[in-house]
Amino acid sequence: MVAGNWKMHGSRAANQTLLGELEMSLKPEWPIDIVVFPPYVYLSDAVRMLEGGRISVGAQDVCAESGGAFTGQVCASMLKDVGCTHVIVGHSERRRWYHEDDALVARKFAVVLAAGLTPVLCVGETLDEREAKQTEAVISRQLDAVITMHGVGGFARGVLAYEPVWAIGTGRTASPEQAQEVHAFLRNRIHAQDAKIARHLRILYGGSVKAGNSAELFSMPDVDGGLVGGASLSADEFQQICAAASLSGSAHH
Repeated sequence: MVAGNWKMHGSRAANQTLLGELEMSLKPEWPIDIVVFPPYVYLSDAVRMLEGGRISVGAQDVCAESGGAFTGQVCASMLKDVGCTHVIVGHSERRRWYHEDDALVARKFAVVLAAGLTPVLCVGETLDEREAKQTEAVISRQLDAVITMHGVGGFARGVLAYEPVWAIGTGRTASPEQAQEVHAFLRNRIHAQDAKIARHLRILYGGSVKAGNSAELFSMPDVDGGLVGGASLSADEFQQICAAASLSGSAHH
């Protein structure tokens, strides 16, 4: 699976060009799922442009409430109504700038599932935490908040994304071995509760994924694709990442 998180980028004209170029360059036979995550205001446009094609549309965030007097918020049923299939929850930027804690992220995971959408749960550690050898403690805490609230069953329909915060937008990438180590740790943690879910769970890597490093990252046994930031805004770059994923997708199976 390759997911393109546009963050706060885009315009009607730019999106139309980008999606048009992507539609033309992606091969229908590639054995991968491709999802783009535009800002809220462009979701309907994107769904309309991509209708019947091979790219799905997701939202970058969701409100933990199911509706009501919450000015400025968007609930999961609305996202489903406009044609979204996926929702990112717990992205490090939400955790950091908007002070979303593990409990709130777990509630968001639940509302996304309840609406019949696929949550993409992000976990990851900061540079300080990695240097203090806290990586496993931090991602366990983030993962366990969701499992404690909903059991491991939610991951039968969910996707996990490991994004080392120290490698987002910094140009620093975890080495394929560093990524594999954390992905294996995450899968084992799920495996301890449900072997079948662990086997089928997709764990994406996110952290300065680009055309140049994607093939090497995706060749790791527990890396099942990428959550791509900046590189998803370039049709050429994103297409190359999808091509790399489709090669390793065929190899994995």
